[in-house]
Amino acid sequence: MADQGPGRRDEEGVRHFVEHFAMTLADWGVPRMPGRVLLALMSADEDSLTAAELAERLGVSPAAISGGVRYLMQVGLLARQPVPGSRRDRYRMPNDAWYEATLVKTTMLKTFSDIADEGVAALGGASTPSGARVADMRDFFRFCEAELPGLLEKWRETKAH
Repeated sequence: MADQGPGRRDEEGVRHFVEHFAMTLADWGVPRMPGRVLLALMSADEDSLTAAELAERLGVSPAAISGGVRYLMQVGLLARQPVPGSRRDRYRMPNDAWYEATLVKTTMLKTFSDIADEGVAALGGASTPSGARVADMRDFFRFCEAELPGLLEKWRETKAH
């Protein structure tokens, strides 16, 4: 795919990008429709789109969009804006969506490590083979939980420059 130059979109290339990235996200465990919705929004020049506009761009029904929208809102990658005087909503990515979504994950890491502690105890401690595997997982989550705030701060500083 050749660069089209400033301001010139390659719509076929955009469709390929959306589908390719959504498939890659699906390989990593993100449901395919939320991935497609996210990439359709990211690749839109507009700040927000309606479910009908998303459906049109993705070649699916507006009903197919609702599950993807709900999933993305739960993970903090999508915000809904009501359209005044209409029953329609517009969807947009929040400012600094990746930062915010990652920030939410820090509480999840603590929850995982706390539950893993319960598992280590139930498995007879870290000296048993199964307890050692769960303790290793717990320690990894604790490491990530401890390091993530510094990494996010570094991102905020980098983005500010």
